[in-house]
Amino acid sequence: MALNDPVKRKIVLQRVLNKLICRKCGAINSPRAKKCRRCGSRNLRLKKAELRGKGA
Repeated sequence: MALNDPVKRKIVLQRVLNKLICRKCGAINSPRAKKCRRCGSRNLRLKKAELRGKGA
């Protein structure tokens, strides 16, 4: 299902991509996190913003 409405697309992308990933254990953390919720590491990165699927 393709999203043609730019407003809805922006909301979905923000919801899906606005997360931090722990480089040590791979856990998904909130965007406000200072350390990993699972292992306590401070080595966090933003989720990659690659779009997958048809037409992207």
